[in-house]
Amino acid sequence: MDLHQLRCFVAAAEELHFGRAAQRLQMLPSALGRHIKLLEEDLATPLFMRTTRAVSLTEHGAMLLRDARAILGHVETIEATFRNRSRARPTRRLRLGAIDSAAAGLLPPLLHDFRAQFPEIAVQLTEEKTIRLLPKLLSGALDLAFVRPPERTDKRLEFRPLLMETAVVALPQRHRLAKRSSISLAEIAGQPLIVPDRRSRPHSHDLTMKLYEEAGLAPDVAQVADEKQTIVNLVAARLGVAIVPRWTSRLAIAGVRFVPLRLKRGSTIGRLPLAAAWLRGSGDPVRDAILSVLDARLKSYARGA
Repeated sequence: MDLHQLRCFVAAAEELHFGRAAQRLQMLPSALGRHIKLLEEDLATPLFMRTTRAVSLTEHGAMLLRDARAILGHVETIEATFRNRSRARPTRRLRLGAIDSAAAGLLPPLLHDFRAQFPEIAVQLTEEKTIRLLPKLLSGALDLAFVRPPERTDKRLEFRPLLMETAVVALPQRHRLAKRSSISLAEIAGQPLIVPDRRSRPHSHDLTMKLYEEAGLAPDVAQVADEKQTIVNLVAARLGVAIVPRWTSRLAIAGVRFVPLRLKRGSTIGRLPLAAAWLRGSGDPVRDAILSVLDARLKSYARGA
């Protein structure tokens, strides 16, 4: 005997119609009938008298109905008590910050895996540039952030290197090079270039400049923009091309193709570092929980970077 069998029995006993009872429990009549048959076999007694025209309770069925209602009522009281206690407990929360490419590429699989293991923890997400996320960590407004590590790190913050994001070229969809499997910097030399503002995105800006310098080329900077979304939208408007992290392609902006950048053999340029950062010396089991998930799955997440 189990609770589901008792619920099936009570529904059938109250409706005295297997079809209506099954509809009430949102199940098939045949399935409801099997559960009641198993219950009758467990108790070694018939609970219903069935004819072609009607269904009625046997004497034992009427006795069981009274007890089954009491059992199910008691179970519902216990369930409600524990649900109320669970709601009364303060919700554990993780305040998480991320730069745009990490929000598009790293966070979807990470948060999926994190919630699978820790469904009771609520995640509050802030998407910003590194220069705005680091002060939020220092002020206590964020528990953890995924950022570009700055040239000069604040000793009050802990940084854990995670992975290197690959640079790709964002081209207008109808650009003559947009269907290539890869392109070199020489092939886009002389193209108007859209670059991020160095004050707000020093890593991305310097990456583009160093790539051109390594190739012996002079960049033709046509436009400086602050936000990655804006840069890609300007590419879509055919105002130029841009060098961006591969995860930017997940922003799914129409009219843009992202083509891998072919670098010189042995080149160490063309990759953007991503790190996790938090307040040094702070103890936080919720933060440590997501870091443990990240550590376990980092190789998998890094494949698409």
